[in-house]
Amino acid sequence: MIGRVVRAFPGPVGLAAWIAVTVPAPLVFYEATHRWEEDQPASTALAWTLAALPVLAGAVAARWSARTERRGAVTDILTALAVATGVSALFLAASLAFHRWVIPLGGEPSWSGAWWLGLLLAAAGAAVGHVVGPRIAGRGGRWARPGYLLGATVAVAGALLAPVTVRLGAEDSTIRYDEGSYGGVGPATAAGASGVLTLPAAGRYAILAMGDAPREPDCRVSAPAGPTEHVGIPPGDYGGDFATYSWVATLSVPAPGVYTMECHNAGEQASYTVGEVPQIRGAVGTLIHWPPPVIWLFGALPGLWIVASRAIPSAAARKQPA
Repeated sequence: MIGRVVRAFPGPVGLAAWIAVTVPAPLVFYEATHRWEEDQPASTALAWTLAALPVLAGAVAARWSARTERRGAVTDILTALAVATGVSALFLAASLAFHRWVIPLGGEPSWSGAWWLGLLLAAAGAAVGHVVGPRIAGRGGRWARPGYLLGATVAVAGALLAPVTVRLGAEDSTIRYDEGSYGGVGPATAAGASGVLTLPAAGRYAILAMGDAPREPDCRVSAPAGPTEHVGIPPGDYGGDFATYSWVATLSVPAPGVYTMECHNAGEQASYTVGEVPQIRGAVGTLIHWPPPVIWLFGALPGLWIVASRAIPSAAARKQPA
């Protein structure tokens, strides 16, 4: 029984599709269809999860029904509903946890309402999948194994979308940011004050790029300040109609006072300001500081799993005696 339930789980292709629909798709779609200064509420992201749930439950029920012997109409449909709804509940719980603790977007969504509505949609999708499953089996249909090309394509797409997801998630999960009230460098700073920083306390401060200024500047602050640290995936699009800001680096000072800062290799027209470190909810506030190659690898994992699911059975088949 347990083995059949495990086999009813979505394969690597189904898992990759679920991740794509519930994680990057809501962020990218919202970014493309709304004004850049609007932050995405969590309810719009959860809507994508709820829309995908009946499809997931239908696929699980179809896989289950196509591989299980008939024991009676009522028993069959109740079992298919239980299995598909249970699997869907696990995926729904993971998505709710993701949108609550990893990328907790704004707004106050009804978490309990999303949970019960999701289970209802999953049950409806499972009922449809139970009807479709035997028809697929009757026609000799098979769940084809994915190919290497599909896996490679998903891996590349995932690696490209992963930093975009982290950046957009960090932007929309920001509680508060400072446009730079302690000074800066470049023509956008106060006349005669370029390069002068007046920092009120010891601690960490954010260096924010203004407009199109490069995101990896070589900024140096006078002693006794410590070296600046680049933000791995800078969250941008802070600000309003007047100017945009992107958190690109962090500096630490041991004491309050007046410091000087220079940013090389950034161009004469590039401006940077220094302000309080943005407050970002959830684990995404830590993910932006990870090295980009690590984020690329995480994004490529679903595609690499697809490749492995194809390669491992092929290798086992070659080892079997003729």
